Amino acid sequence: MTNMALKVWSDQGAPREKLLQNGAASLSDDELLAIFLRTGVSGVHVLDFARQLLKEFGSLYGLISADYVRFCDVRGLGLAKYSQLQASVELSRRFLGHQLAKECSINNPQITRRYLQSLLAQRDREIFIVMFLNNQNRVLYHKEMFTGTLNSVEVHPREIVREALKSNAAAVILAHNHPSGMAEPSQADRYVTEKVREACLLLDIQVLDHIVIGRGEYVSFAERGWI
Repeated sequence: MTNMALKVWSDQGAPREKLLQNGAASLSDDELLAIFLRTGVSGVHVLDFARQLLKEFGSLYGLISADYVRFCDVRGLGLAKYSQLQASVELSRRFLGHQLAKECSINNPQITRRYLQSLLAQRDREIFIVMFLNNQNRVLYHKEMFTGTLNSVEVHPREIVREALKSNAAAVILAHNHPSGMAEPSQADRYVTEKVREACLLLDIQVLDHIVIGRGEYVSFAERGWI
């Protein structure tokens, strides 16, 4: 890197140097995005460009979830950046999936939540996912069991129990998204959770949690003491 380039990064807060010294979690959204972008556009430094993009799309979530046409319509973005960004998201999702398979979901619920957020936060209709766990509370696999509309999904407890028996699962974690972005569970969410829990208890299968995913937020039934 040239002295001039170093000076520019220094003047703008040196996100890369900050990452190396303090870790990626210490960076703001615009600093992380600047590292991803690498360069700005004519007359605009990369960090300022990152800030402009966050303002344009409303948030980092808005940028990542933007469709191809909307994304590429912005000056300085395009097919290459869109592909790189989506590949980065998928890399993160797969990393979390591998990490989840090696961790006890009870001892590290943050990994479970982050993985579910990576699967569900960008979906435009309600998706009901079930994670099937062994008797050590390690995830065997997950499955999208039911697909609904913008604001509802029909859940059949018998199908969840049937799938759990097929995989010899000792426990399950339920999850679904709210495309509206608000994670607060509805009365219907609480009702269906209780119905699934009752069906599973008949066959000694535990329901460890039901996690509702919004945009940048979540609600855990277990954390609220509802399970």
